[in-house]
Amino acid sequence: MEKILVTGGSGFIGSHYLKRLLQTDEMFEVVNVDLLTYASNPANTNSFEKDKRYAFRKLDIADTSSIISLFENHHFTQVVHFAAESHVDRSIQSAEPFIHTNIAGTYTLLQSARKFQVKRFIQISTDEVYGSFPVGRAEENTPLNPQNPYAASKASADLLCQSFANTYDFPVIITRCTNNYGPHQHREKFIPSIITACLQNKPVAIYGDGLQERDWLHVADHCEAIELIRRKGKLQEIYHIGAECTISNREVANRVLSLMKRDKEQITYVADRLGHDVRYSLNTAKIQTELGWKPKISFTDGIEKVVDWYKNQWESCL
Repeated sequence: MEKILVTGGSGFIGSHYLKRLLQTDEMFEVVNVDLLTYASNPANTNSFEKDKRYAFRKLDIADTSSIISLFENHHFTQVVHFAAESHVDRSIQSAEPFIHTNIAGTYTLLQSARKFQVKRFIQISTDEVYGSFPVGRAEENTPLNPQNPYAASKASADLLCQSFANTYDFPVIITRCTNNYGPHQHREKFIPSIITACLQNKPVAIYGDGLQERDWLHVADHCEAIELIRRKGKLQEIYHIGAECTISNREVANRVLSLMKRDKEQITYVADRLGHDVRYSLNTAKIQTELGWKPKISFTDGIEKVVDWYKNQWESCL
């Protein structure tokens, strides 16, 4: 029977992945390890906490003794590693928590997984490790060029994973995704922040001129891709996950405002973020060709449902 460790399973993407994983009738043991910091929400796992296959442990992934004890007790066969500090603005204010969790934490997990001979280690990474990509799309072999402390910490974690693969023949797979959106995302993130501002009748703040472009992927599509990679992906490979449809921040804000029946004049342009990348975009031909994955949810359909979800969840409490 598979015994799966999921780190950061109480966060936005991790909790959606756990829900996706536990929707199957397969027999396995899954342990969610999460420190429950500001970006995590215990309520995200309420719907499956009574599943007998599921268990939760509140731990710091950089705490070596705790992680080793965890592996000793459970003898995991697979690891799906989401846990990370991921808010770029916070990394600009202070990089230390990002170095602690994203680099030291990943190293601790790699060491433990290697010691206990894990069969698969899925490293969940980001398109931001490539830095700004003004034209075209990054390939899986594009050189890393991170431009902010968050991206640098994720690139460092990826390089640690690759070094373990090369040095120890470690069974790691790296996934790099584009910007996610969907229910339960933290309010500091771009789309939830716009919805919150609308509900509170406050200005919608956008960095710079708002022409920075991102490729938006619904979290359900992302989690489906991760699960496919966990089951069928080739070891020691990198897979890109994205929708291949970049949209400017200004256009995203305009769409949300329209769905919220708010005027575009509510947008306020503020001083640009330090080192703000102009555009992210990934070539996803590899996962499409090798594993047959494509996103199912268009941004037009997805954003409408997401706005409705947030309105229903938050309108009465903001």
